[in-house]
Amino acid sequence: MPDTADRPAPTGATKRSIIILPDSVADQIAAGEVVERPASVVKELVENAIDSGAGRIRIELEGGGRTRIEVSDDGCGMNRDDALLALDRHATSKIREAADLFGVTTFGFRGEALPSIASVTRFQLATSDETGEGTEVRVTAGRLDHVGGTARRRGTTVAVRGLFFNTPARRKFLRSASSEMRAALNAVAILALAHPEVGFELKVDGRPRLTVQPGHTLEQRIGAVWGPDLGRTLIPVHGAQGAFQIDGLIQRPGEAKPTGRRTQLMVNGRPFRDNFLLRAAEAGYRSAIHPGDRPTMFLHITVDADQVDVNVHPAKLEVRFRDRIGLERVVEDSVRQALSHLESSVQVSEWRPVPAPMDRVVDGATLFEDPSDRVAPTASDAVPALASTDFAVPLRQLFDSYILYEGSDGLVIVDQHAAHERVIYESVMAQLDGAEAPAQHLLLPLTIDLTDEELDVLERHENTFRTLGFDFEPFGGRTVKLNTVPNPHPRFDAMTCFRELVADLARGRFGGWANQLERFAASYACRAAVKAGQALDEEEMRALLVRLFATRLPPHDVHGRATLVRLSREELERRFGRR
Repeated sequence: MPDTADRPAPTGATKRSIIILPDSVADQIAAGEVVERPASVVKELVENAIDSGAGRIRIELEGGGRTRIEVSDDGCGMNRDDALLALDRHATSKIREAADLFGVTTFGFRGEALPSIASVTRFQLATSDETGEGTEVRVTAGRLDHVGGTARRRGTTVAVRGLFFNTPARRKFLRSASSEMRAALNAVAILALAHPEVGFELKVDGRPRLTVQPGHTLEQRIGAVWGPDLGRTLIPVHGAQGAFQIDGLIQRPGEAKPTGRRTQLMVNGRPFRDNFLLRAAEAGYRSAIHPGDRPTMFLHITVDADQVDVNVHPAKLEVRFRDRIGLERVVEDSVRQALSHLESSVQVSEWRPVPAPMDRVVDGATLFEDPSDRVAPTASDAVPALASTDFAVPLRQLFDSYILYEGSDGLVIVDQHAAHERVIYESVMAQLDGAEAPAQHLLLPLTIDLTDEELDVLERHENTFRTLGFDFEPFGGRTVKLNTVPNPHPRFDAMTCFRELVADLARGRFGGWANQLERFAASYACRAAVKAGQALDEEEMRALLVRLFATRLPPHDVHGRATLVRLSREELERRFGRR
């Protein structure tokens, strides 16, 4: 290794010696990693309270947390020796050796939070364990001022005042009191969602802002934290595969909006951020929401502690999984499965599909029969099977657009266009995966005139059109000749559908879809489906509903709208004053 000791310093530079930083400076550097704003302090102190086994936690803020933050709990507390040791850097009750870092199941394992906070605040700690002997410790800017006894029941109270009072360069970057308060409130809300077994009370300048009781269900807690209106738009999700188990709540596709969504990921009770997992969850919504919509999601991942590394981010906001691909797959599949239930469209307690004797649907050619349906359809796992003899109710059509029938406890209303759109979409996706497309050869070919731009996109997407069943060839100039067209139902207008698909491609109307084949199939399904205003007889309606309930996502069309809604008997009786 070359000797650089006598190397001259560059012109204009000052030669500097390597030194060991004083503890006070090191603590302030560590504080910069741990304490960014009042919300960071709140998060660290509340996590410590949860780790202590607290059943109730009280948080008080003044000046958005810039003036005062106080967190009290009824956890296990500490004796005097532990209270003093907790203020030393790298002090922890969770880690004994390096291998323990890869099996951490608690929050406060880093051993720097309390000393880092104490180094940039006026810090006060009051605690008592099961012996009932209380201890009070006061620290100013990292300097121990007082140690003594105090009267306190079991638990711990930490109060910090004047955040960054000794580091004005950092304090000036704090935002307004209202902004800091909102960040702290969000930090408490996230932890309250992750731990429904713990009660939380947050006061801001003496006024209650968040109060949740212990023992709430996840649905109740989300309603209390995020609001009942949002809570009513959520449905449960459950799934397990390999080492992972997924639980939580996701938003109905029809309620998703481009803005204003809320998302939260948890692993073994620990909040974390991961945009790739959120994208995997959104992939489960594929063909159920409009491109650009962003659904609210709360997902909790349960996995063995040795399968996840939580020690990869200074503020513990990110984690690393051993089987990342497997996790993304189970998240997507779990969301997809949740959306296949009717509850993802409307809130119902019970429902049933509309089965019909298969000989009535298969032997007689109906409007919605498809050659691929010569084998009885296989319903998704979410659709309960019923014998045809268990169902005998009439179907009615309203406004030549909606199909009505009596469900188990109410009136079910089906949008015939949306329902057929879902049926055709899933049929086309199967065709694009290699299944044979139902098509018919035209005795008299159709000729269509296109623009130069439309001819270009038709040439680029020729294989996709042929997969759908459109067989065409040039016919001179800007004209093409259609020899074969799809045959999704007898009323299908092949020329109009072909022309509109080509125009959509040429004008870039497929923007926002991640997969080109999916967006093409969705556009085709919308064009090919039976339209609102077309009269159907009872056999046609029954055949359509049978095929709808055999799809993977019967409650949704390809735009995220509901294919059906339900008016419950209870609601009818309330409207007529019977309840």
